[in-house]
Amino acid sequence: MPDLLIELFSEEIPARMQGKAASDLQKLVTDGLVEAGLTYKSAAAFSTPRRLTLSVEDLLAESKPVREERKGPKVGAPDQAIDGFLRGAGVTRDDLEIRDDKKGQVYFAVIKKPGRMAADIIAEILEKSIRNFPWPKSMRWGTGTLKWVRPLHSVLCILTGEAGAEVVPLDIDGITSGNTTRGHRFLSPDVFSVTSFEDYEAKLKRAHVMLRADERADMIWNDATNQAFALGLEVVEDRGLLTEVAGLVEWPVVLLGQIDPSFYELPDEVLQTSMKEHQKFFSVRNAKTGQIERFVTVANTVTADNGATILKGNQKVLFARLSDAQFFWENDLRIANAGMQPWLDSLSNVTFHNKLGTQKDRIDRIVALASEIAPLVGADVAEAAEAARVAKADLSSEMVYEFPELQGLMGRKYASKAGLSDAIAAAAQEHYSPLGPSDDVPTAPVSVAVSLADKLDTLTGFWTIDEKPTGSKDPFALRRAALGVIRLILENDIKTELKAELRQAIKENAGAAYFQEALKEDLAFAATQGLEFYRQEAFKTYNNDLAVSEDLLSFFHDRLKVYLKDQGIRHDIIDACIAMEGSDDLTLLVKRAKALAATLATDDGENLIQGFKRANNILTKEEAKDGVEYSYGADPKHAQHDSERALFVALDEADKVIAPAMAAQDFGTAMTAMAALRGPIDAFFTDVQVNADQQVVRRNRLNLLSRIRKTCLGVADLTRIDG
Repeated sequence: MPDLLIELFSEEIPARMQGKAASDLQKLVTDGLVEAGLTYKSAAAFSTPRRLTLSVEDLLAESKPVREERKGPKVGAPDQAIDGFLRGAGVTRDDLEIRDDKKGQVYFAVIKKPGRMAADIIAEILEKSIRNFPWPKSMRWGTGTLKWVRPLHSVLCILTGEAGAEVVPLDIDGITSGNTTRGHRFLSPDVFSVTSFEDYEAKLKRAHVMLRADERADMIWNDATNQAFALGLEVVEDRGLLTEVAGLVEWPVVLLGQIDPSFYELPDEVLQTSMKEHQKFFSVRNAKTGQIERFVTVANTVTADNGATILKGNQKVLFARLSDAQFFWENDLRIANAGMQPWLDSLSNVTFHNKLGTQKDRIDRIVALASEIAPLVGADVAEAAEAARVAKADLSSEMVYEFPELQGLMGRKYASKAGLSDAIAAAAQEHYSPLGPSDDVPTAPVSVAVSLADKLDTLTGFWTIDEKPTGSKDPFALRRAALGVIRLILENDIKTELKAELRQAIKENAGAAYFQEALKEDLAFAATQGLEFYRQEAFKTYNNDLAVSEDLLSFFHDRLKVYLKDQGIRHDIIDACIAMEGSDDLTLLVKRAKALAATLATDDGENLIQGFKRANNILTKEEAKDGVEYSYGADPKHAQHDSERALFVALDEADKVIAPAMAAQDFGTAMTAMAALRGPIDAFFTDVQVNADQQVVRRNRLNLLSRIRKTCLGVADLTRIDG
């Protein structure tokens, strides 16, 4: 069976697109091959800055003939129905067969497709893949209609079998396929031919091209760390940057450069960010002092002077970049040392959202919320309020304007320079966390208070103006904010009535939204009355209406289901706990859900559910039939069977344990006591007929079922459990 080799050779492909593009090429081609009846043993895709490559091993030389039968309309059906069937099957009336069926005679179409040679199939699939390639961005060039990420120069497409290599004929807008490619743009630009994937990869390496991205990355990292180690230094690990740099070069040459000592006073984070974002340099620190002193750059060529000229040019550019950073740092320090007030004042000129006011308005809301939350998380109220006031001051700094990814981190440094406490400085950085599922959650009380306030303000603000996530769209990252709130509460074991906090935040945001609308209509009147007037007016709309907070709480519950699903807790278990009172206390809710999950994982727990559901179903049916509610009056004196009397005793004993355990929020004990009812309930249903002939006995037994239902529902809403 032959092997297939494809290479699409173009101008430089952006590094961030290469990995996905290689995967897309493999999927498009291999899916097409399988659909056309060509199976294969294995496939692998590769990328460099100038080429996408696909290797497919042991491909069928031709597809097998296919015979397919399709059942059509009845004989005598309207012509429109028959013609539609003919079009779908690709046959004529003369090709139809009439066969007997259960409901009479029907038409059958027998479709025969002969086998096709692999080369013909590959040509069709590859042309379709190229013309419909899912680049994030693409371009046209020259006079052709083809779109590609950068101008496409050549297509290599060969099938290699026992008889040798065969070019798969293909022509796309004048680009004809062949068996040739080129090496490194500068070091080996000549054209050469290949006969197989092994030949292709070996010749590329001789032509100064490393085909495999992981090989390039390993070479860069090993050379960089070895050069640094020889000088007593260490390279700062950055996997994302390593992947990106490996996508910028076909023949990596690692060079170690020097940072001017005059820049050592800059924070390490500024040095790292400036070099990474602007120059794609790796930072190299002194292993003893921790000071970043050097950098690693990766060239794409070998020079006669061993990279000295390249390093000189890079160091010159870096000097200019770091000079700018030093200027920003020194200017920012002057403002930070003076208390940061100019930055805070300038935020009143920065719009957060046209319906929710400025950044200054938002900060005022966060201050109010942080003050409310502080006692719940053990934070000092005054300190939490001050932390909220200055947490976003660095957004006005020159350094953050130049490097937005440093927001928060620079806020921490500037807060320290302003003489604020360590807790306040830490909150300036940590209140943005967690930014994702792998990000750490703040644990310092002040940081937790400000982080919760920040995220709750964001969520309630956009809920108030009806800018909620829809489908896959979430432009304001509200799902991430909700997950952040959930993790902050759970991982810090915070007990809170979330609904009350949401209503407080909604009140603040409702006022802001109302005020912004009023400003548009009557600037003078709005300015005279002030924000508080409009806050009160707006809140009248919400004062007797919990719709917004209920809807947002439901959103939190949905995100909680996703979060707990990753921890192995089923959605129906969470639903059973959400239905209980106090479900806005997420910590309590999760403890209940985990206890219920543990109980249902046992035989007693799982079987108890079946007994409960049987009791509930019988009771519900009989209550509907009788038009009464059997909710009290079960009396042991009317019991006629030992199993019946034993169930009374078991329920009494369970109630003695469950009630105080639930009051103490000891869900594990309560659930264990509930699961212990499994045996008495099973015995009751085995030995006793609920609908007895004597009405007194029947009513007593139905009331006994009501006790089962009440006892079990006191722990969780078991009606929501699947199965």
